[in-house]
Amino acid sequence: MDKLRLGILGAGNIASLNVAGYLKHPRCEVVAVCDNREDVAKAKAEQWGVKRVYTDMEDLLGASDIDAVEILTPTYLHPGHVIAAAKAGKHISCQKPMANSINEAEEMMSAVDEAGVLFRISECMLHYPPLLRAKQLLDDGAIGEPTVLRIKTVVGKTDSSFQSNLEPQGYIWRFDQHSPGGHLFDDVVHKYAVALWLFEEPVRSVQAVVRQGPLFFEAPTAAFWEYERENLLGMMEVSYAPGMYLRSNYYGADEFFEIQGTDGFIWVTRCTGRLLDLPAVVLYRGDGSTTSFADLDADWGAGFLGSSAHFVDSILAGTQPDMSAAQAIDVLRLCFAVYEASNTRGPIDPSTITTSVSPPWWPPFSTA
Repeated sequence: MDKLRLGILGAGNIASLNVAGYLKHPRCEVVAVCDNREDVAKAKAEQWGVKRVYTDMEDLLGASDIDAVEILTPTYLHPGHVIAAAKAGKHISCQKPMANSINEAEEMMSAVDEAGVLFRISECMLHYPPLLRAKQLLDDGAIGEPTVLRIKTVVGKTDSSFQSNLEPQGYIWRFDQHSPGGHLFDDVVHKYAVALWLFEEPVRSVQAVVRQGPLFFEAPTAAFWEYERENLLGMMEVSYAPGMYLRSNYYGADEFFEIQGTDGFIWVTRCTGRLLDLPAVVLYRGDGSTTSFADLDADWGAGFLGSSAHFVDSILAGTQPDMSAAQAIDVLRLCFAVYEASNTRGPIDPSTITTSVSPPWWPPFSTA
Protein backbone atom coordinates (compact mmCIF):
# COMPACT_ATOMS: atom_id res chain seq x y z
CA MET A 1 0.00 0.00 0.00
CA ASP A 2 1.56 3.28 -1.15
CA LYS A 3 -1.10 5.56 0.27
CA LEU A 4 -3.73 5.15 2.97
CA ARG A 5 -7.24 6.01 1.80
CA LEU A 6 -9.25 7.15 4.80
CA GLY A 7 -12.91 7.69 5.56
CA ILE A 8 -14.10 9.95 8.40
CA LEU A 9 -17.12 8.79 10.42
CA GLY A 10 -18.47 11.68 12.51
CA ALA A 11 -17.97 15.38 11.82
CA GLY A 12 -18.65 16.96 15.21
CA ASN A 13 -16.81 19.42 17.43
CA ILE A 14 -13.48 17.62 17.68
CA ALA A 15 -13.32 16.37 14.08
CA SER A 16 -11.21 19.19 12.65
CA LEU A 17 -8.44 18.58 15.20
CA ASN A 18 -8.35 14.85 14.45
CA VAL A 19 -8.52 15.23 10.68
CA ALA A 20 -5.88 17.97 10.29
CA GLY A 21 -2.96 15.53 10.53
CA TYR A 22 -4.45 13.25 7.89
CA LEU A 23 -4.88 16.15 5.48
CA LYS A 24 -1.22 17.12 5.97
CA HIS A 25 0.22 13.62 5.59
CA PRO A 26 1.74 13.05 2.12
CA ARG A 27 0.78 9.37 2.13
CA CYS A 28 -2.80 9.77 3.27
CA GLU A 29 -5.89 10.72 1.26
CA VAL A 30 -9.15 11.55 3.01
CA VAL A 31 -11.65 10.30 0.45
CA ALA A 32 -15.00 10.57 2.26
CA VAL A 33 -16.83 12.15 5.19
CA CYS A 34 -19.87 10.54 6.81
CA ASP A 35 -22.27 12.15 9.28
CA ASN A 36 -26.01 11.60 9.68
CA ARG A 37 -26.41 15.38 9.44
CA GLU A 38 -25.92 15.98 5.72
CA ASP A 39 -25.37 19.71 6.08
CA VAL A 40 -22.60 19.17 8.64
CA ALA A 41 -20.95 16.47 6.52
CA LYS A 42 -21.02 18.69 3.43
CA ALA A 43 -19.63 21.69 5.29
CA LYS A 44 -16.71 19.70 6.70
CA ALA A 45 -16.03 18.02 3.35
CA GLU A 46 -15.85 21.42 1.66
CA GLN A 47 -13.58 22.76 4.42
CA TRP A 48 -11.24 19.77 4.10
CA GLY A 49 -11.33 19.51 0.31
CA VAL A 50 -13.02 16.09 0.37
CA LYS A 51 -15.29 15.29 -2.57
CA ARG A 52 -17.47 12.46 -1.25
CA VAL A 53 -20.14 12.72 1.46
CA TYR A 54 -22.24 9.99 3.08
CA THR A 55 -25.04 10.12 5.63
CA ASP A 56 -25.16 6.33 6.17
CA MET A 57 -22.28 4.48 7.83
CA GLU A 58 -22.96 1.33 5.80
CA ASP A 59 -22.33 3.23 2.58
CA LEU A 60 -19.00 4.49 3.91
CA LEU A 61 -17.94 1.04 5.06
CA GLY A 62 -19.05 -0.54 1.78
CA ALA A 63 -16.76 1.68 -0.30
CA SER A 64 -13.98 -0.49 -1.75
CA ASP A 65 -11.58 2.43 -2.11
CA ILE A 66 -11.46 3.10 1.67
CA ASP A 67 -8.73 1.28 3.58
CA ALA A 68 -9.32 2.68 7.06
CA VAL A 69 -11.76 4.77 9.05
CA GLU A 70 -11.40 7.40 11.75
CA ILE A 71 -14.39 7.03 14.09
CA LEU A 72 -15.28 10.34 15.75
CA THR A 73 -18.79 9.55 16.91
CA PRO A 74 -20.14 9.75 20.51
CA THR A 75 -18.65 7.18 22.87
CA TYR A 76 -21.86 5.18 23.35
CA LEU A 77 -21.91 4.49 19.59
CA HIS A 78 -18.31 3.22 19.42
CA PRO A 79 -19.02 -0.51 19.95
CA GLY A 80 -21.47 -0.78 17.06
CA HIS A 81 -19.39 1.39 14.77
CA VAL A 82 -16.07 -0.34 15.50
CA ILE A 83 -17.54 -3.83 15.14
CA ALA A 84 -19.20 -2.88 11.83
CA ALA A 85 -15.95 -1.39 10.52
CA ALA A 86 -14.02 -4.50 11.54
CA LYS A 87 -16.49 -6.76 9.74
CA ALA A 88 -16.07 -4.55 6.67
CA GLY A 89 -12.31 -5.19 6.80
CA LYS A 90 -11.31 -1.60 7.52
CA HIS A 91 -8.41 -0.62 9.75
CA ILE A 92 -9.74 1.53 12.57
CA SER A 93 -8.80 4.56 14.61
CA CYS A 94 -11.43 5.41 17.21
CA GLN A 95 -11.85 8.46 19.42
CA LYS A 96 -11.39 8.10 23.16
CA PRO A 97 -12.85 6.81 25.47
CA MET A 98 -13.01 3.36 23.87
CA ALA A 99 -16.48 2.51 25.20
CA ASN A 100 -18.85 3.05 28.11
CA SER A 101 -17.99 -0.26 29.79
CA ILE A 102 -15.25 -2.87 30.00
CA ASN A 103 -17.42 -5.63 28.57
CA GLU A 104 -18.31 -3.50 25.53
CA ALA A 105 -14.63 -2.69 25.00
CA GLU A 106 -13.72 -6.37 25.20
CA GLU A 107 -16.35 -7.18 22.57
CA MET A 108 -14.79 -4.54 20.32
CA MET A 109 -11.32 -6.01 20.85
CA SER A 110 -12.58 -9.50 19.99
CA ALA A 111 -14.19 -8.22 16.80
CA VAL A 112 -11.05 -6.48 15.50
CA ASP A 113 -8.89 -9.48 16.45
CA GLU A 114 -11.23 -11.83 14.57
CA ALA A 115 -11.28 -9.54 11.53
CA GLY A 116 -7.49 -9.22 11.52
CA VAL A 117 -7.56 -5.44 11.11
CA LEU A 118 -5.35 -2.93 12.90
CA PHE A 119 -7.14 -0.96 15.60
CA ARG A 120 -6.20 1.84 17.96
CA ILE A 121 -7.81 4.36 20.24
CA SER A 122 -6.77 7.87 19.23
CA GLU A 123 -4.97 9.49 22.19
CA CYS A 124 -3.47 12.88 21.42
CA MET A 125 -1.61 13.07 24.76
CA LEU A 126 0.67 10.19 23.77
CA HIS A 127 1.87 12.27 20.81
CA TYR A 128 2.05 15.69 22.48
CA PRO A 129 5.69 16.85 21.98
CA PRO A 130 6.37 17.99 25.60
CA LEU A 131 5.08 14.68 26.99
CA LEU A 132 7.08 12.76 24.39
CA ARG A 133 10.22 14.62 25.47
CA ALA A 134 9.42 13.92 29.13
CA LYS A 135 9.06 10.21 28.41
CA GLN A 136 12.31 10.19 26.46
CA LEU A 137 14.13 11.82 29.39
CA LEU A 138 12.52 9.34 31.75
CA ASP A 139 13.48 6.34 29.61
CA ASP A 140 17.04 7.71 29.25
CA GLY A 141 17.42 7.71 33.03
CA ALA A 142 17.72 11.50 33.32
CA ILE A 143 16.10 11.50 36.78
CA GLY A 144 17.15 8.05 37.94
CA GLU A 145 14.39 5.72 39.03
CA PRO A 146 10.96 7.41 38.96
CA THR A 147 9.15 7.39 42.30
CA VAL A 148 6.17 9.78 42.10
CA LEU A 149 3.90 11.05 39.32
CA ARG A 150 1.74 14.11 40.00
CA ILE A 151 -0.92 15.32 37.55
CA LYS A 152 -2.96 18.51 37.93
CA THR A 153 -5.93 19.48 35.76
CA VAL A 154 -7.71 22.80 36.13
CA VAL A 155 -10.76 23.93 34.17
CA GLY A 156 -11.60 27.62 34.05
CA LYS A 157 -12.78 30.10 31.46
CA THR A 158 -11.27 31.32 28.22
CA ASP A 159 -12.20 33.40 25.18
CA SER A 160 -10.76 31.19 22.43
CA SER A 161 -12.54 31.11 19.08
CA PHE A 162 -12.32 27.31 19.20
CA GLN A 163 -14.42 27.10 22.36
CA SER A 164 -16.79 29.85 21.24
CA ASN A 165 -17.60 27.97 18.03
CA LEU A 166 -18.35 24.58 19.61
CA GLU A 167 -21.81 23.21 18.85
CA PRO A 168 -23.80 22.88 22.12
CA GLN A 169 -25.68 19.84 20.79
CA GLY A 170 -22.36 17.99 20.67
CA TYR A 171 -22.38 17.92 24.47
CA ILE A 172 -25.92 16.76 25.24
CA TRP A 173 -25.04 13.05 25.31
CA ARG A 174 -22.15 13.76 27.70
CA PHE A 175 -24.60 15.01 30.34
CA ASP A 176 -27.11 12.14 30.42
CA GLN A 177 -27.52 8.37 30.53
CA HIS A 178 -25.53 7.99 27.30
CA SER A 179 -22.33 8.42 29.35
CA PRO A 180 -21.31 6.60 32.56
CA GLY A 181 -19.68 9.73 33.96
CA GLY A 182 -18.81 13.35 33.38
CA HIS A 183 -15.55 15.25 33.05
CA LEU A 184 -13.47 12.51 34.70
CA PHE A 185 -14.67 10.08 32.03
CA ASP A 186 -14.76 12.33 28.98
CA ASP A 187 -11.61 14.43 29.48
CA VAL A 188 -9.53 13.11 32.39
CA VAL A 189 -9.30 9.79 30.52
CA HIS A 190 -6.43 11.57 28.70
CA LYS A 191 -4.56 11.90 31.98
CA TYR A 192 -5.25 8.30 32.99
CA ALA A 193 -3.72 7.28 29.66
CA VAL A 194 -0.56 9.27 30.40
CA ALA A 195 -0.29 7.77 33.89
CA LEU A 196 -0.22 4.27 32.38
CA TRP A 197 1.91 5.13 29.33
CA LEU A 198 4.79 6.72 31.22
CA PHE A 199 5.76 3.58 33.15
CA GLU A 200 5.97 -0.15 32.51
CA GLU A 201 4.39 -1.01 35.86
CA PRO A 202 0.58 -1.39 35.98
CA VAL A 203 -1.59 0.26 38.63
CA ARG A 204 -2.63 -2.20 41.35
CA SER A 205 -4.63 -0.05 43.79
CA VAL A 206 -6.56 3.23 43.65
CA GLN A 207 -7.99 5.52 46.33
CA ALA A 208 -9.98 8.67 45.55
CA VAL A 209 -12.44 11.34 46.60
CA VAL A 210 -14.71 12.61 43.81
CA ARG A 211 -17.06 15.53 44.51
CA GLN A 212 -20.02 16.61 42.44
CA GLY A 213 -19.52 19.93 40.68
CA PRO A 214 -21.80 21.98 38.42
CA LEU A 215 -22.91 20.64 35.04
CA PHE A 216 -20.84 17.54 34.22
CA PHE A 217 -17.80 18.50 36.29
CA GLU A 218 -16.66 16.15 39.06
CA ALA A 219 -14.55 18.48 41.11
CA PRO A 220 -12.72 18.84 43.27
CA THR A 221 -11.26 15.37 42.83
CA ALA A 222 -8.16 13.91 44.41
CA ALA A 223 -6.93 10.44 43.49
CA PHE A 224 -3.96 8.39 44.62
CA TRP A 225 -2.71 5.14 43.13
CA GLU A 226 -0.03 2.54 43.70
CA TYR A 227 1.87 1.00 40.82
CA GLU A 228 3.08 -2.60 40.90
CA ARG A 229 6.54 -1.42 41.98
CA GLU A 230 6.51 -0.60 45.68
CA ASN A 231 8.38 2.70 45.39
CA LEU A 232 6.31 4.19 42.54
CA LEU A 233 3.16 6.17 43.33
CA GLY A 234 0.82 8.41 41.37
CA MET A 235 -1.54 11.20 42.35
CA MET A 236 -4.00 13.39 40.53
CA GLU A 237 -5.91 16.58 41.28
CA VAL A 238 -8.81 17.90 39.23
CA SER A 239 -10.30 21.31 40.01
CA TYR A 240 -12.95 23.58 38.52
CA ALA A 241 -12.31 27.34 38.73
CA PRO A 242 -15.08 29.09 36.75
CA GLY A 243 -13.87 32.54 37.82
CA MET A 244 -10.31 31.97 36.64
CA TYR A 245 -9.20 33.00 33.14
CA LEU A 246 -6.86 30.63 31.27
CA ARG A 247 -4.99 31.56 28.12
CA SER A 248 -5.80 28.90 25.56
CA ASN A 249 -6.31 28.36 21.85
CA TYR A 250 -8.72 25.57 22.68
CA TYR A 251 -10.67 24.74 25.84
CA GLY A 252 -10.46 26.77 29.03
CA ALA A 253 -8.28 24.17 30.73
CA ASP A 254 -4.68 23.27 31.37
CA GLU A 255 -2.65 20.37 32.77
CA PHE A 256 0.67 20.02 34.56
CA PHE A 257 2.76 16.89 35.03
CA GLU A 258 5.60 16.28 37.47
CA ILE A 259 7.70 13.13 37.51
CA GLN A 260 9.93 12.86 40.56
CA GLY A 261 12.86 10.47 40.44
CA THR A 262 15.68 9.41 42.72
CA ASP A 263 18.06 11.80 40.89
CA GLY A 264 15.85 14.75 39.90
CA PHE A 265 12.49 15.63 38.42
CA ILE A 266 10.76 16.53 35.16
CA TRP A 267 8.05 19.18 34.80
CA VAL A 268 5.66 19.45 31.87
CA THR A 269 4.20 22.88 32.48
CA ARG A 270 1.34 23.09 29.97
CA CYS A 271 -0.91 21.13 27.66
CA THR A 272 -4.40 22.21 26.61
CA GLY A 273 -3.76 25.87 27.51
CA ARG A 274 -0.93 28.36 28.03
CA LEU A 275 -1.44 29.24 31.68
CA LEU A 276 2.19 29.71 32.75
CA ASP A 277 5.03 31.65 31.12
CA LEU A 278 7.48 28.78 31.51
CA PRO A 279 9.30 26.45 29.11
CA ALA A 280 7.09 23.52 28.18
CA VAL A 281 9.49 21.03 29.80
CA VAL A 282 11.96 21.57 32.64
CA LEU A 283 14.50 18.98 33.79
CA TYR A 284 16.11 19.28 37.23
CA ARG A 285 19.11 16.96 37.52
CA GLY A 286 20.66 15.37 40.56
CA ASP A 287 23.66 17.72 40.45
CA GLY A 288 21.39 20.75 40.82
CA SER A 289 21.56 21.82 37.18
CA THR A 290 18.42 22.73 35.24
CA THR A 291 17.71 22.22 31.54
CA SER A 292 14.75 23.92 29.90
CA PHE A 293 13.15 22.79 26.64
CA ALA A 294 11.50 25.87 25.19
CA ASP A 295 11.91 24.89 21.53
CA LEU A 296 9.20 22.21 21.56
CA ASP A 297 5.88 22.62 19.78
CA ALA A 298 3.73 22.98 22.90
CA ASP A 299 0.48 23.74 21.12
CA TRP A 300 -2.12 21.16 22.19
CA GLY A 301 -3.06 20.64 18.56
CA ALA A 302 0.40 19.21 17.86
CA GLY A 303 -0.63 16.06 19.71
CA PHE A 304 -3.49 15.52 17.28
CA LEU A 305 -1.20 16.04 14.28
CA GLY A 306 1.26 13.52 15.67
CA SER A 307 -1.46 11.02 16.51
CA SER A 308 -2.88 11.09 12.97
CA ALA A 309 0.57 10.79 11.38
CA HIS A 310 1.38 7.86 13.66
CA PHE A 311 -1.77 6.01 12.61
CA VAL A 312 -1.03 6.47 8.90
CA ASP A 313 2.61 5.41 9.27
CA SER A 314 1.64 2.36 11.35
CA ILE A 315 -0.99 1.14 8.89
CA LEU A 316 1.37 1.57 5.94
CA ALA A 317 4.09 -0.32 7.83
CA GLY A 318 1.67 -3.00 9.05
CA THR A 319 2.52 -2.36 12.72
CA GLN A 320 0.28 -1.89 15.75
CA PRO A 321 -0.40 1.81 16.39
CA ASP A 322 -0.75 3.34 19.86
CA MET A 323 -3.06 3.08 21.84
CA SER A 324 -3.91 -0.62 21.51
CA ALA A 325 -7.28 -2.02 22.58
CA ALA A 326 -5.72 -3.72 25.60
CA GLN A 327 -4.08 -0.47 26.70
CA ALA A 328 -7.33 1.44 26.21
CA ILE A 329 -9.19 -1.08 28.36
CA ASP A 330 -6.62 -0.55 31.12
CA VAL A 331 -7.30 3.20 30.86
CA LEU A 332 -11.04 2.57 31.26
CA ARG A 333 -10.39 0.37 34.28
CA LEU A 334 -8.33 3.11 35.95
CA CYS A 335 -11.09 5.63 35.24
CA PHE A 336 -13.79 3.41 36.73
CA ALA A 337 -11.56 2.49 39.68
CA VAL A 338 -11.37 6.18 40.64
CA TYR A 339 -15.17 6.35 40.70
CA GLU A 340 -15.44 3.08 42.65
CA ALA A 341 -12.79 4.08 45.18
CA SER A 342 -14.69 7.29 45.88
CA ASN A 343 -18.05 5.50 46.04
CA THR A 344 -16.80 2.87 48.51
CA ARG A 345 -14.24 5.00 50.39
CA GLY A 346 -11.76 2.17 50.05
CA PRO A 347 -8.86 1.00 47.84
CA ILE A 348 -9.82 -0.58 44.52
CA ASP A 349 -7.79 -2.89 42.26
CA PRO A 350 -8.57 -1.72 38.69
CA SER A 351 -8.24 -5.28 37.36
CA THR A 352 -11.41 -6.20 39.25
CA ILE A 353 -13.56 -3.79 37.21
CA THR A 354 -15.52 -5.80 34.62
CA THR A 355 -18.37 -3.50 33.56
CA SER A 356 -18.66 0.23 34.34
CA VAL A 357 -18.89 2.45 37.42
CA SER A 358 -20.60 5.83 37.84
CA PRO A 359 -20.73 8.45 40.59
CA PRO A 360 -23.87 8.11 42.77
CA TRP A 361 -25.36 11.34 41.39
CA TRP A 362 -24.93 10.40 37.72
CA PRO A 363 -26.50 11.32 35.36
CA PRO A 364 -27.30 14.92 36.29
CA PHE A 365 -29.81 15.12 33.40
CA SER A 366 -31.86 12.59 31.50
CA THR A 367 -33.25 12.59 27.98
CA ALA A 368 -35.03 9.25 28.37
